[in-house]
Amino acid sequence: MVQGSLFDDEYDQGRPLANRVRPQNLEEFVGQKHLLEPGKVLREMIENDQVSSMIFWGPPGVGKTTLAKIIANQTQSKFIDFSAVTSGIKDIRSVMKEAEGNRQLGEKTLLFIDEIHRFNKAQQDAFLPYVEKGSIILIGATTENPSFEVNSALLSRSKVFVLHPLNHADILELLQKALANPKGFNNQSIEIEEGVLSAIAEYCDGDARIALNTLEMAVLHRKKSDGAIVVNKNDLVQMLNRKSLLYDKNGEEHYNIISALHKAMRNSDVNAAIYWLSRMLESGEDPLFIARRLVRFASEDIGLADNRALEISVAVFQACQFIGMPECDVHLTQAVIYLTLAPKSNAAYLAYRAAKKDALHSVNEPVPLHLRNAPTKLMKELNYGKGYKYAHDTQEKLTMMQTMPDSLIGREYYHPTIQGSEMKFKQRMEEISAWYASHKET
Repeated sequence: MVQGSLFDDEYDQGRPLANRVRPQNLEEFVGQKHLLEPGKVLREMIENDQVSSMIFWGPPGVGKTTLAKIIANQTQSKFIDFSAVTSGIKDIRSVMKEAEGNRQLGEKTLLFIDEIHRFNKAQQDAFLPYVEKGSIILIGATTENPSFEVNSALLSRSKVFVLHPLNHADILELLQKALANPKGFNNQSIEIEEGVLSAIAEYCDGDARIALNTLEMAVLHRKKSDGAIVVNKNDLVQMLNRKSLLYDKNGEEHYNIISALHKAMRNSDVNAAIYWLSRMLESGEDPLFIARRLVRFASEDIGLADNRALEISVAVFQACQFIGMPECDVHLTQAVIYLTLAPKSNAAYLAYRAAKKDALHSVNEPVPLHLRNAPTKLMKELNYGKGYKYAHDTQEKLTMMQTMPDSLIGREYYHPTIQGSEMKFKQRMEEISAWYASHKET
């Protein structure tokens, strides 16, 4: 949690270039023209100091934090920078208490929360009454889809602005401004070979922070020639020996690639599944997110066709918790290979969906009396449990007792396949059906 001046130590050359040349007003800001061109709603809100609670949603390096600081620099509210990564519920309560005190004194508090998606539901709920009372103007920044990661109540009270990756021209403009800015390289003489800035713009995939960090690294590691720093394309190629993977682990691409992994496994394409797994891990995806999806896949797409699928998936999830990345990559690979090559059945998944429809339409269907427990004398007098038949008392462990509500007798939800171990369940169900048929009263 940081309070005070937004731009302290602006000329400190020990700070990253991205911080030293951070825009302080809308005229210096690059990109997001769909939000900030003259006449756009967000620009007018900022210029007229009529800012309300809002969420900035976009990939890393597109200006979410910078915009918040520009707003704070132009607003009449007290600014508090709050990180969801390093702050807990105790910090939240302290800030809210301070904000409420400011409100009573007639002063508004602008609270900027970076990575708001990292707060859990209870932590996000703590802000809600203060947003409603006007104690704080909340500006949240997130790389995750707010529909999934921000509480609906908080989301309904905030305006969501979607920030896009910077295009090639935006990045070139940003780099040129950084070179011209005296805060950037302290007016050093820098010669940039033609094509270098364009190569950096191509490399960074719309992330301004990566672009500026790359430029700074290139400048700081080049030899001086006649008092000037020279950066050429050959030097840059040696530095950029690993292309950043196109992967927004928080937005649409995040869901596209996990979908590709899921469908490759479902289609039993082991090589494609391993590729999509590596694509996610090498792009920085949380291994526990992948592991959770594998646990779901084990029951949704394999189910009882292979009883070990769920066991292995849970074991791999625990392994990822124990050792984390990069060591747990091999555990995830093991699970992906196993699940991909396992026999497939979605019978359990379909069974629940079918039963769910009946459950939702029969919520008032009474439980038959003979299936109810009777822990009290009154319940026994009301015939709770009367007529119950204990299956273990029979040789076949089966009785003709009715266990479905009257209106649902005859419903069938689970239809086992002949895949893998599920064949055994299919055979057992057929045996049970045959027994019922032979014992049915005529």
